[in-house]
Amino acid sequence: MRPAPPTPTVLSDTVRRALAEDIAKECGVPLTNCHVGRFPDGESDVRVDEDVRGNDVFVVQSTCSPVNDHLMDLLLILDALRRASAGRITAVMPYFGYARKDRKDEGRVPISAKLVANMIVAAGADRVLALELHAAQIQGFFDIPMDHLYAAPVFVEHFESKGLEAPVIVAPDVGGIKLARAYAKRLGGGLAIVDKRRVDPRQAEAMHLIGEVKDRDVILMDDMIATGGTMAEAVRVVKDKGCRRVILAATHGVFAGPAVERFRGLPAEEIAVTDSIPQSDAVKEFATILSAGPLLGQAIHRIHESLSVSSLFVD
Repeated sequence: MRPAPPTPTVLSDTVRRALAEDIAKECGVPLTNCHVGRFPDGESDVRVDEDVRGNDVFVVQSTCSPVNDHLMDLLLILDALRRASAGRITAVMPYFGYARKDRKDEGRVPISAKLVANMIVAAGADRVLALELHAAQIQGFFDIPMDHLYAAPVFVEHFESKGLEAPVIVAPDVGGIKLARAYAKRLGGGLAIVDKRRVDPRQAEAMHLIGEVKDRDVILMDDMIATGGTMAEAVRVVKDKGCRRVILAATHGVFAGPAVERFRGLPAEEIAVTDSIPQSDAVKEFATILSAGPLLGQAIHRIHESLSVSSLFVD
């Protein structure tokens, strides 16, 4: 077996290249070409265009909408790399689809995140690197090494550049308290929580605010924005309580269903998300897109060099 090359191999499909190019640039390597197309019946057509025998390969693939297509693309790329005798294969997942179904919350339902983890391992991944999982316990679903990064370094740098005065970090629901507390600590700000009551699975109604935001700069922080209902209600609450200005931030901008229309008219100074999910032109009109490429690139470099990545795990 020939020795592994001194630099990692970063690979992505022909569609979601922007983030992968930022990652490759951070690693100081060119992006390896990989073709992903569709047969007439919709089946994925995958081909790795360069020799990867013995290489330390990092496959950058977000399993975002259409989730099933992109998940299948990832599985086939992993299989192609394994059959091409890659030395080690790491699935780099800036956005991990199906993460919201991480347990049985009622009878006769699947644990979708566990099934996806099994599929990724079976397809040929030796390691997984993910950004801001919706549920941190998904790390335990993998029987291979799994590195879980938080997007805090990306957002903290951005917030510090905006000259906010002792901002209050607001969790839009009780599930986001830990994340909001971590940002409050790093930014030296306060903490508040929106008490949200869900009317039905597709509609949430925020009731009241725990904490003080009057005449304060507010950052509403969450791990993802899906349909935007939770964030829109949270903005209404903090505005009613007299905040000075409000910024919305989330690692993953899913922007599904009515989200785009909701956010176009939302009274927020800024809506910031990372590029973990490629965004449409409609979203780019109102959202600030921050690159997670340097953060993921640092993690890839450390994994390739067998260095500690624990300092990047801080949330």
